[in-house]
Amino acid sequence: MTATPLGTRPRTLTGRRRTGRAALVGAVCAGLAAALAGCGGEDPDAGTNGVGKLPAAKIESKARAAAQQADTVRLSGNVVSQGRTYKLDMRLAKNGAKGELSTKAAAFSLLRVGSALYLKADAAFWAGEKGAKSGTPDESAAAKLGGKYVKVPAADPVYKRFSGFTDKDTLLGSLLGLHGKLATGDRSDIDGVRTIRLTAAAGAGGTLDVSLEGTPYPLRLQRAGGAGVVRLDDWGKSVDLKAPAKDQVVDYGSRVSGRG
Repeated sequence: MTATPLGTRPRTLTGRRRTGRAALVGAVCAGLAAALAGCGGEDPDAGTNGVGKLPAAKIESKARAAAQQADTVRLSGNVVSQGRTYKLDMRLAKNGAKGELSTKAAAFSLLRVGSALYLKADAAFWAGEKGAKSGTPDESAAAKLGGKYVKVPAADPVYKRFSGFTDKDTLLGSLLGLHGKLATGDRSDIDGVRTIRLTAAAGAGGTLDVSLEGTPYPLRLQRAGGAGVVRLDDWGKSVDLKAPAKDQVVDYGSRVSGRG
């Protein structure tokens, strides 16, 4: 028999079992504590631009500032204005824009280069425009204008009616308004880009999804009162703007519309 050193107690099998059990329980508890701490401490804004931590009004302010400072944007969707629904897909820049615009009655292309506005539509659209005052469609004028880019005089009512759709600051300024008390809503993503949603008047005043990645651009807007939903993307991407070829342009003088 091996002698036990003086002052020590023999380590029994039961003692070893207790020590092993205590170590196992301690390891399990430590693992659970770490897991729970990881779940509870996960930062939803990790890797984002940080705007999700801001008050709703501050997020809206940053989104508006980002939109204003950007040189270009693509805006697409539906907009209700003065009782008429417009479907649009416009690429907007500081010095002009180009794209498509349509209503229930007509579809046309818009192009603005500097202050020069061009509109291309079919003959039926121009027949209505030229005959608006008399009430009788002007078929002969429409035949000359249909399918061509018409250079719209700045003083013409057509210019005033459509130029706003080609002005980045004017169009975004009128669209990006939320009405009512602001609050932050759900986090989601649009085409893989993480977003945070702003709601106004619990959604009745519109909603705005703002990017949580990179620059806090507005990416999707649902306007108040069911006045349309628009997407905003391609921020900062170049827009090729140039006047149409001369053989595709009709300069119709000081007035193209028959509307007073």
